[in-house]
Amino acid sequence: MPLQRSRTNRKIAGVCGGIADWLGWDPTVVRILYVLVSVLSAAFPGILVYLLLWFVMPKAPREEARRA
Repeated sequence: MPLQRSRTNRKIAGVCGGIADWLGWDPTVVRILYVLVSVLSAAFPGILVYLLLWFVMPKAPREEARRA
């Protein structure tokens, strides 16, 4: 499965949900890790990276398009 924003596991834009789907992890774990790394690391600007991924990562195709 390619890295893409999730349409189902989303709180804001589906970035963490898409990463979780790609890794095969629970989306809640990915969100918690993302926030912890963002807060505890001065070298990881979490908000800017999230915004960049929001625009760079493609959206997952709709379920109807996958079935066709």
